[in-house]
Amino acid sequence: MIQNWRDKGACRGIDPQVFYPAEDDSAEEAKEICGLCVVRQACLEHALTSREKEGVWGGATERERRRMIRQRRRTA
Repeated sequence: MIQNWRDKGACRGIDPQVFYPAEDDSAEEAKEICGLCVVRQACLEHALTSREKEGVWGGATERERRRMIRQRRRTA
């Protein structure tokens, strides 16, 4: 059952490059796909806990995830 959420991702079968845009401003296509995903939250949590440095995970860019981590630290 290790990371079986990945098997259910809306991103499955889509060119991975979509999720690794050159700039955050180019992440709209990936975010749209993530917006329809049933495992979006699990994906985002994975990225936050694993400190994924690149790409769009759970509908959030690396910059957005850094912001979320800072926010969590402030409220902890």
